[in-house]
Amino acid sequence: MRVKSGVTSRHRKKKTFRLTKGYYSNRGNRWRQASQQADRSLRYSTVARKDRKGDFRKLWITRINAAVRSAGLSYSRFIFGLKKSNIQLNRKMLAELAVNDAPMFNEIIQQSRAAQ
Repeated sequence: MRVKSGVTSRHRKKKTFRLTKGYYSNRGNRWRQASQQADRSLRYSTVARKDRKGDFRKLWITRINAAVRSAGLSYSRFIFGLKKSNIQLNRKMLAELAVNDAPMFNEIIQQSRAAQ
């Protein structure tokens, strides 16, 4: 007896079309293009998650650098002073303080300056 695969292939295709919903042009609604795009997207999603961590670190460093330079200090001297004064705050928290709590960040800058 022959087994027809209409239901199975429809479920498989629906899963792929759900993944490619909203893609540009025919990449979301034509089977071959949607299938290729879904494969590619899933392959690169891991890379994008890894890259995002580096992007955020760059953002935090940029924010810290801007806040520190307004106080007349360079980023590298600031980080060196933090290490010497044994202040163990990561760049995410330092950037958060620089943006949202300027008086506290200025105290940290003074401690960093004093340790050099």
